Amino acid sequence: MSLDVLTPVSELTAALGDAVVTEPDLMLAYRRDQSLLTAAGMPLALVRARDTDDVVAALKIAHRHGVPVVTRGAGTGLAGAANALDGCIVLSMEKMNAVLDIDPAARTATVQPGVINGDLAAAAAEHGLWYVPDPGSRAISSIGGNLATNAGGTCCAKYGVTGDHVARIKAVLADGRIIHTGATTRKNVAGLNLTQLLVGSEGTLAVIVEATMRLRAAPTAAATVVASFPETAQAIEAVLAIRQVAEPCLAELMDRTTIAAVNDMTHMGLDESAGALLLIQCDGRDSTAEARICAQACADAGATEVYDTDDPVEGEAFMQARRVALTALERRGSTLLDDLSVPVHRLPEMLQAIEGIAARYDLTIGTFGHAADGNLHPTIVFDASDSEQSARALQSFDEMVVECLALGGSISGEHGIGVLKEPYMEAMVGATERELMARVKEAFDPTGILNPGRGL
Repeated sequence: MSLDVLTPVSELTAALGDAVVTEPDLMLAYRRDQSLLTAAGMPLALVRARDTDDVVAALKIAHRHGVPVVTRGAGTGLAGAANALDGCIVLSMEKMNAVLDIDPAARTATVQPGVINGDLAAAAAEHGLWYVPDPGSRAISSIGGNLATNAGGTCCAKYGVTGDHVARIKAVLADGRIIHTGATTRKNVAGLNLTQLLVGSEGTLAVIVEATMRLRAAPTAAATVVASFPETAQAIEAVLAIRQVAEPCLAELMDRTTIAAVNDMTHMGLDESAGALLLIQCDGRDSTAEARICAQACADAGATEVYDTDDPVEGEAFMQARRVALTALERRGSTLLDDLSVPVHRLPEMLQAIEGIAARYDLTIGTFGHAADGNLHPTIVFDASDSEQSARALQSFDEMVVECLALGGSISGEHGIGVLKEPYMEAMVGATERELMARVKEAFDPTGILNPGRGL
């Protein structure tokens, strides 16, 4: 090992002690996220930060030596944004996992980045409050990672994404300086909105070490509707009709491939003859009446079976079917999960295109997602040990992204860009706009050491 390589490692070890890991075998689990077909390098060192001082020290050393830094949360990302680069420092935030404060009067929670989403929701519930953002990975994904990708979830159509629930961020710049952005007040227009620049930046601008998240009063009640349709287009017709007369907190779609996979895993007795299943949930004082309106809209759109309930246990059981969609598809082979958003009225065209792509490449593609806001997750199932199948999977993935763009959509609704979607960024945002993004990054990180080549 050269002297140049030893110097930053020696400095890290001297400054941070056993928070630094350099044994290759111990770093393997930190090399990549859950994105199967994206490249991952071998880090120079892993730093498992215990507090903000550790983050500051690690970044000062990295900045001094020009060593890239890849910040990592729980590793549940699906776009390769947390994949290691050769010779980088992987900065893990998993040990910074304390809920620092919950203020019921202000309806805020201040947390470290390693706090698991579901744990924050549970802590808020103890105070009769609700942390809303609920990505499918909420039981295992961290708030820092949710902020880094601006994660969404099932309730986005009514309540928004993670960025809509953040009040204030404490972060560390590449050179070790600490910054505070935002305010805990409801209204704040002092200067540029640096908070929303950090949200969704995938670790390219700064390292988030603390966040104050907004909470809501817990909903008083919830009612659930489950409807089966012969075709996905009819399910979307129902969603469009519902949007005119009601505001459900979620409207989730599963196609026939996903229904079969979930049924096989859970034995729930879902209708496998259906082309699509729509799961709708309404909350608030009028939830039962609103759910019945949604149920009627489903029937009018051609649903073959409609069931509604205000029993919270039954509602949660149906929600569980949607939550395990990806896990159920993973049981059938290797998966390549896409994340595409189109205008809701163009969902039938996108779904039809996905079916055509699956047939053309002779691949299984199970599609599920958030129909109420147009965000789909077509999931390609293939054999990763077969190079020819892997190539077809990548080609079909590319075609789905191209079709999404042609329909006026976005290449990512909630998973971020990372490595996986970087080739499509210029087509999505434009060359001049991408140049502006690069200049913003340069203002935050002049030497370009924070997650280089990702997110932008």
